[in-house]
Amino acid sequence: MNVKRRLSRLLAATGTLLVLAVGASIYVVSDAPGVARAAGTGPCDIYASGGTPCVAAHSTTRALYGAYNGPLYQVRRSSDNTTRDVGVLSAGGYADAATQDTFCTNTNCVITIIYDQTGRNNRLTQALGGGVPGPGPGGSDNLADAKAAPITIGGQKAYGVYIAPGTGYRNNNTNGIATGDQPEGIYAVLDGTHYNNGCCFDYGNAQTNAMADDIGIMETIYFGNNKVWGYGDGNGPWIMMDMEWGLFSGVNPRYNPMPPINHRFVTAIVKGEPNHWAIRGGNAQSGGLTTYFDGRRPNGYHPMKKEGAILLGIGGDNSNTARGTFYEGVMTSGYPTAATEDAVQANIAAAAYAPAGGNPQQGVQLVGGQSNRCVDVPNGTTTNGTQVQLWDCVGNTAQRWTHTAGKQLQVLGNKCLDASGQGTTNGTQAIIWDCHSGTNQQWNINSNGTITGVQSGLCLDASGAGTANGTKLLLWACNGQQNQRWSTRS
Repeated sequence: MNVKRRLSRLLAATGTLLVLAVGASIYVVSDAPGVARAAGTGPCDIYASGGTPCVAAHSTTRALYGAYNGPLYQVRRSSDNTTRDVGVLSAGGYADAATQDTFCTNTNCVITIIYDQTGRNNRLTQALGGGVPGPGPGGSDNLADAKAAPITIGGQKAYGVYIAPGTGYRNNNTNGIATGDQPEGIYAVLDGTHYNNGCCFDYGNAQTNAMADDIGIMETIYFGNNKVWGYGDGNGPWIMMDMEWGLFSGVNPRYNPMPPINHRFVTAIVKGEPNHWAIRGGNAQSGGLTTYFDGRRPNGYHPMKKEGAILLGIGGDNSNTARGTFYEGVMTSGYPTAATEDAVQANIAAAAYAPAGGNPQQGVQLVGGQSNRCVDVPNGTTTNGTQVQLWDCVGNTAQRWTHTAGKQLQVLGNKCLDASGQGTTNGTQAIIWDCHSGTNQQWNINSNGTITGVQSGLCLDASGAGTANGTKLLLWACNGQQNQRWSTRS
């Protein structure tokens, strides 16, 4: 079809706001929720038009080509161990989550296959272990709980791949994935609130023997706040590249100046070519990309010795203590241009990722300005008098707070943040208690980032300016310090 005719039909149908030119193609981003089409196409069509086609394309939420009409993933239910493919609602569209919901009613389900949409059969299946054994039979890793990461995309229900520690996917026999020092690009859309400092929540190019036996044999996206090999400013999380024997945030081992990336949904990009690589990222719901690093390889990593396996949720040697959630991602042949990636980001943002309304993730996280950790109810207990603490932000119900019209901060259904014993002095513990109408359960969330008790006027404070997991929270006279500053995160 003529490009002008296609564009004109799209303009008439969708009320287009933005036109992006990449190579010889025109890409249209609409303001209609969930509409993101490059003349009827998706991210992999954009990459192909930029001269760097996808050689692997994985998603449990949507088609990554405008014409793709096959399965996205497969689930297996525990009631009878039968399997079912989950496809798309229409060609180029969103996941048919109702298929999973019907098939998995009243039983547990796991994701057994994440299909490759490129036609190269670079699908992801259960990782079978490696240098680090998994917790499953024969040292294999666990499979992801198919119900654990509900979201919406384009207003439609979908599910992500929820990686708990011990969960992992891999393909050691691939087709067309970069090897040696060949150039490639990788992007993934991830849950920006579900991470830890374990090794390693990766997606991308890995060694084929699952052993950490050399440097430069991997090129993957890493997301988390691990500081053992590489890190940036603050307490993370950061997008880094795992090149084996090192996570890198820049050319230097360990620290490089890189701000944390704090979004509910994150677009993460790494790419590499001979003695040159880059990290980019942004908010998968809106806006553009930031380039966090663009430069030469670290010492010892030129030339690269990539082996062309693909993994998700684990390190190259099957290190499996990390956690994270994956929604979509691709690997390309060739080093994508920034313009191509910017067009892909526009497509992702227009796809309209959002938290699932009415699921256990409702409410907001309260994130410490100094610690970048969340206000947390230890172990999700509902015992009255439990003192709240700082903990890595994981987005579970023990970290989801709802500020009501009555100024209460509700959590875990019917529990409220409470000044212990109606205390109004420095050191009063911040606890949970059955919600009632007392002023010791009323809180002002202020424009300067403080949270103050209505009864006491004191600030919610991380004890001793602590930043570690388990730091207790209490009330203290407001002093303007960062351990009394909080932000909300959806």
